[in-house]
Amino acid sequence: MPTAAKFDQFTGKLDEFGKPAWIVLMILSFIWWWPLGLAILAFMIGSGRMGCWNHNGASRWRRGTAAGPSSGNRAFDEYRADTLRSLEEEQREFKEFLDRLRFAKDRAEFDQFMAERRDRPREDGSQTHSQP
Repeated sequence: MPTAAKFDQFTGKLDEFGKPAWIVLMILSFIWWWPLGLAILAFMIGSGRMGCWNHNGASRWRRGTAAGPSSGNRAFDEYRADTLRSLEEEQREFKEFLDRLRFAKDRAEFDQFMAERRDRPREDGSQTHSQP
């Protein structure tokens, strides 16, 4: 098997495990022989495997930009954009639902506290004591 094919197979295997595998490899390489660690770091940055250096990583979902790189098929791109907009809308609605649910729970707990407070006997001496 040629060296380039082995390299592609190795990088493909690491890509399956994700960025943490690349970081572990880089750290171990720095410990073993620092020039190798530096070469792996340069490869990670140059190949875009360091998500912090390119803006195509998961952060784009948090920014709300649904438009990614074009696939070359306008119909698919429109479908993808519509689907992502729909998912963002569902996410917004779900967050609003959770906020309403939390508020309702807080309201019920507060009402329970006030009812218990109202029903307990006062300790300020305003109650009359009956003498035997």
